[in-house]
Amino acid sequence: MTRAASPAHPTAPDRPDGRAYVVRGDLHIAVEVALATGRPLLLRGDPGSGKSSFAAHVAHERGWAYHEHVVTSRTQAPDLLWSFDHVLRLADAQAQRLKPIDTYVEPGVLWRAFAPRSARAHTLRARAQHAWTEPLRGTEALDGVRLRTQSVVLIDEIDKADPELPNGLLVPLGSRCFTLSQTGKKIEPEDRTEALVVITTNEQRELPEAFLRRCLVVKLEHPNPRELVNVARAHVGADRFRPEDEALARQLADAVEELRKKAERRAQRKPSTAEFLDAFHACRERGIRVDDDDPRWQALHRMALLKQDYMP
Repeated sequence: MTRAASPAHPTAPDRPDGRAYVVRGDLHIAVEVALATGRPLLLRGDPGSGKSSFAAHVAHERGWAYHEHVVTSRTQAPDLLWSFDHVLRLADAQAQRLKPIDTYVEPGVLWRAFAPRSARAHTLRARAQHAWTEPLRGTEALDGVRLRTQSVVLIDEIDKADPELPNGLLVPLGSRCFTLSQTGKKIEPEDRTEALVVITTNEQRELPEAFLRRCLVVKLEHPNPRELVNVARAHVGADRFRPEDEALARQLADAVEELRKKAERRAQRKPSTAEFLDAFHACRERGIRVDDDDPRWQALHRMALLKQDYMP
């Protein structure tokens, strides 16, 4: 899936645009080192720790193009480089209107990042061949849109894929070159192009050593209570964050910290930053008090933080 970063609706539960992100720890220097070395930045951490939204945040802060591909168990390495529309080609063959084979190729996120001029030119040629009028995926591919040669690529949840996926990315990520199997055309990195590749893992599956050696690795630790308050402030907006909001955020942050300590001792799942934000917004919007005597808090505590109603 490829998309450009766009503002999220204020009531959206997740903020894909990265505008409300609070950068912590070594992330700032990690970006600088990744850009200096050309290495991918591999973010480790628990689900809900903010790994995926960091890439969109960097793109927003720098004004760079943003592309993402969410990995599934069926994703293969070439899917991140290009895709081939077998269905359209079959339909054209049946209708006896076959086009040149390269027009069925669509640039993937890494092609758009490493060779954006080539990717746009290819897409425009294919669009003309097929007389497409509907908008294409990846706004950087549209004629008349300013081409941005600096970009951030998010490869999300790489641990969902077979180990062959990271192994298959070793050469493209290292050399930023690859060859289209359908046409034999070689795609090479373009001058005056800069790309930051951010890869996330929930560590559900161990990644190959050869792949880890070629990445910069940063583990996102859970925010402490003070940092959680800052996260809540960023999501509400500093100008709308009232004293009562800060008091609520502090209470919830302390409650989450205590729950995480208990979960650690019992080897249970821990509430994440995302779940803290869910609880904060629910309490703020519905006037729920962080009070064990309040039945609404008890229900919210169980549903949003402990997830006790979920039986794996």
